[in-house]
Amino acid sequence: MAKTLIVGEIQKGSLRESTLELVALARKRGGDVTSLVIGSGVAAAAEALSKKGGGKVLVADDATLANYTADGHVRAIRKAIDAEKPDLILISNTPIGWDIGGRLAAQLDCGIASDVIRIEAEGDDLVFVRRMFNAKFDARLRIAGSPRIATVQPGACEAHGGSEPGSVVALDGVGGNSRSTFVEVRVAPAGGHDLTKAEIIVSGGRGLQKPENFDAVLKPLVEALGGQMGASRPVVDAGWLPHEYQVGSSGQVVAPKLYVAVGISGAIQHLVGMKNSNFIVAINKDPDAPIFEVADVGIVGDLFE
Repeated sequence: MAKTLIVGEIQKGSLRESTLELVALARKRGGDVTSLVIGSGVAAAAEALSKKGGGKVLVADDATLANYTADGHVRAIRKAIDAEKPDLILISNTPIGWDIGGRLAAQLDCGIASDVIRIEAEGDDLVFVRRMFNAKFDARLRIAGSPRIATVQPGACEAHGGSEPGSVVALDGVGGNSRSTFVEVRVAPAGGHDLTKAEIIVSGGRGLQKPENFDAVLKPLVEALGGQMGASRPVVDAGWLPHEYQVGSSGQVVAPKLYVAVGISGAIQHLVGMKNSNFIVAINKDPDAPIFEVADVGIVGDLFE
């Protein structure tokens, strides 16, 4: 029988939305679903995951895991793998996922598919779909052997909304010394700008002409819609906004309910980061701008009007 292990991720004491997206993929696959929560004092997060379809939730709770280190996380995951013998391991494609996915695959000598947007069943086999060359192509990958690891792009699917009853089980022997030592967390000057959780994003591009117009022109629309502000790469490269505002393949990949692109032509690296949005509105004076190819509503006109 198929058996999936979900590696949960906690941010500021709560489960990341991307963890519930992994639950959706695992539930769609069928079979047994087991989840793992790692940290110190994470019982509440584990209980919440067990009530949201996470199945049997293993809790790796130890003082040495209070702060993230790759060594500590991988040690806990390997304990869970030894206990549950899953044939598929799902990890969110976040900075933590990038750090532990390859390390775990190397230690287990198994295959890994990174930045997956979809998992398809073909008979008894699994096909992992990921974008390549700035989303010009979709690659379809099969991984031989077991277990298989996939890091999944946040926002690639909707979070699981069910409430299947689960259980919480302590995972023993997860503590220990690490070769790396946690020093500190440095928060970005803006206080952190996580666009991946925003339901409404209004992004500005070079069409706004100067940095002052982000406050004068774009910010009132952002506030009226109750959204968050984003930006294209040229805006960030010019120093008009910090990097955490950047939407695109080299910034944040987002999938909000509403995405408004203002004065953005639609370079391929930007489209990769926002094309999965539920509804896209684009404003640009160039009728041939690539952004209109993905927009649900396109307004050809002067954004200042």
